[in-house]
Amino acid sequence: MAARSRPSAPKTRSPSSVANGEAPSHGQWGRAWEVDWFSLASVTFLLLFAPFIVYFFIMACDQYSCSLAAPVVDVVTGRTHLSDIWARTPPLTMQAARIYAAWVAFQVALYVLLPDVCHKILPGYVGGVQEGALTPAGVINKYEINGLQAWLITHLLWFANALVFSWFSPTIIFDNWIPLLWCANILGYAVSTFAMIKGYFFPTNAKDCKFTGNFFYNYMMGIEFNPCIGKWFDFKMFFNGRPGIVAWTLINLSFAAKQQALHGRVTNSMVLVNVLQAIYVLDFFWNETWYLKTIDICHDHFGWYLGWGDCVWLPYLYTLQGLYLVYHPVQLSTPHAVGVLLLGLLGYYIFRMANHQKDLFRRTDGRCLIWRRKPKVIECMYSSADGQKHHSKLLASGFWGLARHFNYTGDLMGCLAYCLACGGGHLLPYFYVIYMIILLTHRCLRDEHRCANKYGGDWARYTAAVPYRLLPGVF
Repeated sequence: MAARSRPSAPKTRSPSSVANGEAPSHGQWGRAWEVDWFSLASVTFLLLFAPFIVYFFIMACDQYSCSLAAPVVDVVTGRTHLSDIWARTPPLTMQAARIYAAWVAFQVALYVLLPDVCHKILPGYVGGVQEGALTPAGVINKYEINGLQAWLITHLLWFANALVFSWFSPTIIFDNWIPLLWCANILGYAVSTFAMIKGYFFPTNAKDCKFTGNFFYNYMMGIEFNPCIGKWFDFKMFFNGRPGIVAWTLINLSFAAKQQALHGRVTNSMVLVNVLQAIYVLDFFWNETWYLKTIDICHDHFGWYLGWGDCVWLPYLYTLQGLYLVYHPVQLSTPHAVGVLLLGLLGYYIFRMANHQKDLFRRTDGRCLIWRRKPKVIECMYSSADGQKHHSKLLASGFWGLARHFNYTGDLMGCLAYCLACGGGHLLPYFYVIYMIILLTHRCLRDEHRCANKYGGDWARYTAAVPYRLLPGVF
């Protein structure tokens, strides 16, 4: 659910920081030790209703041509019953089960075997091993970065099938969309439950576990920080990056193929959605090393929130624009299409350059130029779990002088572009940008709460220098 997360704050730290090897300060690592009433209510709500939210959107497209109001009106007025809607819903099929099992097995094989294959066929290959954050247990997790290779291999095979071999129809994903939903739910709940049991009985590292007195909170937010099987299979890294994000572009391609089959052409709106979302996915894998610095990897535990979210929520709700355009093919006017494209590209530019500025600032310890000027710096001090004092610097110029999370602003511009490509006929495609506004605003507040506790008065000086979170002059 949180796979589309971003680096937590525009800061650089000493060589032994969370992103570069230092144990996080006491009390700021990972999720909560104790559960307040609001957190418990939020967890309960998501566990109960998130699966039904996904089902509602997909069912609305399948049975009501993507209208969100029509099924509600039908049930309220008595024209139909919930049992009737459920009876019309395609069930799990053996074909879908075989497709999904083959898909996950293929991605696992790529994740595990690609390093060995590269060593054998590429002389001098040194691998893409990167170190993650130092956990409170004193473990530095190592990750084999090969997501881009996996994405390229997967898509080369997809196009080879579509253009040459014809092993299966390019519309196969759309044609089995709802049966595949049940498969994704089975995997999401299975891996989340396994992670829960593993955390209790055979954790990878007991010191990297957190327990509360509430079973549901532990189940959703996770117990283990980095559950692993063997040396390289890290649950968090695999499920956050694959199979959901690799599938994202394949799903859109299948939707485009279905639009072609049904309506005789692929509209410019479908092309825009495919291109703009593919840019995001490629950026994710091209900068996979950078992902090791995000909240997902540095702070989140692996539970239902990530396990089920990355199996179900991400591939099913992040692709609503393409699904909508199968049912409602929209051909945009040239000015509208150009405007959407420019908005998406501008959002991507801001997002990428903001993160580049932060990474450059971190790598050079502030000895660099941001927008051709020496960067403005807020000097900070904090204590790590062992009581040692550390110095840190927060960037307060460039994009990070406009707002404290301006990379999120660029991200949201891209999200809005995906939705605007679908026109204004229905609300359903706009769920994505509404959800991302809520998600990224929550991440802003969550990260700033952590930073305020960590840096104290120095954080107050930083927020005075950069007073806005997302939108300069507004918020």
